[in-house]
Amino acid sequence: MTHSKMNPKVDDYLKKAAKWQEEFEKMRNIALDCDDLTEEFKWGHPCYTLDGKNIVLIHGFKEYCAFLFHKGALLRDSQGILIQQTENVQSARQIRFTNVQEVVDKKTILKEYIKEAIEVEKAGLEVPKKDNEFTIPEELQAKFDEVPNLKTAFEELTPGRQRAYILYFSKAKKPQTRESRVEKYMPHILDGKGLND
Repeated sequence: MTHSKMNPKVDDYLKKAAKWQEEFEKMRNIALDCDDLTEEFKWGHPCYTLDGKNIVLIHGFKEYCAFLFHKGALLRDSQGILIQQTENVQSARQIRFTNVQEVVDKKTILKEYIKEAIEVEKAGLEVPKKDNEFTIPEELQAKFDEVPNLKTAFEELTPGRQRAYILYFSKAKKPQTRESRVEKYMPHILDGKGLND
């Protein structure tokens, strides 16, 4: 099957894939069979978009490969196959595979999910943001009090970047570790950068 919409960057990605190559090929063909989608290469992965909006991404991990639906939380999930990666992921949902036969067997269902994701995007639906109030760790609050510019810079970060810092700082069990983490990332925050920027 040839698709005029194939992106050469995705071709290169698939050729170089050390694992899941056959699964990725099948997943790609399923996505390309869905009308209206454009194949792009974002975040180092094949991504299928509608008018520049992300619909579904293909990615692989050690134990599985997956279709990642960017607004998967809004899909009906009639088959009960969507997976929330972690409790902190609000919008995206995955359909996971551990072998090529699973992809082949679910082809019709996968197309239905992709078409539904396209309809969600066309309707302009958005996943409601959870109003998770995260508790600022004491060590970060102390630095806010000591360096007012730090608090201002932190508040100017996107909510996702703020959350990433709070989770990272809070996960340390010892106060000394939390304090050293805050100290280490102060320059990043002051520069408007996220934890992984």
